Amino acid sequence: MFLENTINHAKQSGWMEVICGSMFSGKTEELIRRLRRAEMAGQNVEIFKPKLDVRYADAEVVSHNQTKIRSTPVESPAEILLLGSNCDVVGIDEAQFFDESIVDVANKLANSGIRVVIAGLDMDFMGRPFGSIPNLMATAEYVTKVHAICKRTGNLANYSMRISASKDLVELGETESYEAVSRKVFNDEFVNKSS
Repeated sequence: MFLENTINHAKQSGWMEVICGSMFSGKTEELIRRLRRAEMAGQNVEIFKPKLDVRYADAEVVSHNQTKIRSTPVESPAEILLLGSNCDVVGIDEAQFFDESIVDVANKLANSGIRVVIAGLDMDFMGRPFGSIPNLMATAEYVTKVHAICKRTGNLANYSMRISASKDLVELGETESYEAVSRKVFNDEFVNKSS
């Protein structure tokens, strides 16, 4: 569970928060919740997402439950550094789609006194660490791992199992392409069949 930051505000510095987990686990919903709270507190908030994520809207971050917040689509992490440098809080959704420079950008923002809240998939459809998320988790002050529920077992779902035929690392999709599953289902359906 995420605990609100209780640092000495007279000597405040920035920090990083990473929200990670499988698809359909509520990562974006939690990101939006945290950013809305910052806006209610009167803080200057900017939200960024990769330009390639156009599943729901071009200029909004949208959760699977259709909760929305205005965002700026960017091609590269360098744009986030440029556009977010005068903010109190910077939100970044779908961080796994950015290249490794997102780690340096997030750290530069945090080092300059900005609260950086990042959401992304921690594993790809093959169950491997995804993109820069492991390095963001390692350098963040706070890491929250959220879980979906496996519809087949009723247990926590930790894996985003691809159910479409594509073998591409990146395939934007929803329930037609992915299913959140437990370790047992992932091993039975993906690992054992791939061996």
